[in-house]
Amino acid sequence: MDSGQLMVVLIVMIVMIGSIARARYGYGRFGRLGRYRHDDEGINAQDRAENLRLRDEVKELKERIKVLERITVEKENSLAKEIESLRDR
Repeated sequence: MDSGQLMVVLIVMIVMIGSIARARYGYGRFGRLGRYRHDDEGINAQDRAENLRLRDEVKELKERIKVLERITVEKENSLAKEIESLRDR
């Protein structure tokens, strides 16, 4: 084997050993045992209230974006209709 092939084999072996060790000892992508951290874990009341306020604000902004997208699409359709009506004349 030349040095390039040897390097590829070594990299694959290192990744495999790392994956096996991670599975064996319970470390995942999100910390010990691969569990997601709960939103309320270790957060005081003020931060919790701020999180709720920000979530509500994000919901409102998403709704506003939907309305803006709908208005934009309607304007595009009406503009296309106007162009077609002018072509028909």
